[in-house]
Amino acid sequence: MAVLFGTQEWADTLKKAVETSQAYKEAAKNWEGDLYIIVEPDASYTHRHIVYLDLWHGECREASGIEDEGEKSPKYRIFGPFTNMKQILDKKVDAVQSMMTGKIKVKGDMAQIMKMPRATVELVNCMTSFDTVFPD
Repeated sequence: MAVLFGTQEWADTLKKAVETSQAYKEAAKNWEGDLYIIVEPDASYTHRHIVYLDLWHGECREASGIEDEGEKSPKYRIFGPFTNMKQILDKKVDAVQSMMTGKIKVKGDMAQIMKMPRATVELVNCMTSFDTVFPD
């Protein structure tokens, strides 16, 4: 069954995927920081979605769909247009490469992210371990 991106159900499904991923736990054992994943509208998609993740030493302490970006003050914001973000979720492009080339933007300590690229890869693996759909 596919899960609708940006919803609490999607956030809960991702949290479960993180909790059961031994590869993520190992790769992110030194990660400290919460983040927003923000999908911005573009020419092919008109919605904006925000998912909040509180990631701490390989665990996901909280995951939620957010309506208002001001609701939380995460250490990191990862954002990009729908088309680029969907390519990552469809496993057509690499998330770290997308960050390095500017297709996906990062606000926060980029050096910290670049110290643990495997944690990013494993987080994306968790995101792609279930089917995601986007609202019309």
